[in-house]
Amino acid sequence: MKRTLLIAGVVALFGVVGAAQAGGDAQAGKTKAASCAGCHGANGEGKAPFPALAGKKEDQVIQALKDYKSGKRDNAMMKSFAGPLSDQDMANVAAYYASLKGK
Repeated sequence: MKRTLLIAGVVALFGVVGAAQAGGDAQAGKTKAASCAGCHGANGEGKAPFPALAGKKEDQVIQALKDYKSGKRDNAMMKSFAGPLSDQDMANVAAYYASLKGK
């Protein structure tokens, strides 16, 4: 019984650690997001007609980037920016924009 509880605890601990590592790094995202500033503003505030990204939820930004990369969302400019991003890069950029105060 004790062994079963110990194993369950270790498995749960690995699950929590894995989830924490899966999140983005806002500081690394800030560096990657530098190329976004021309259209979305230096602080993600948006520049008409381009939308604001500051304060967006991480999962929204990640999904949008994945959709641009895959072609599900059709925008040649965004596809060219999203295309080279890895999943970790996308998580980092999303963490950065989520960390900023939105309007």
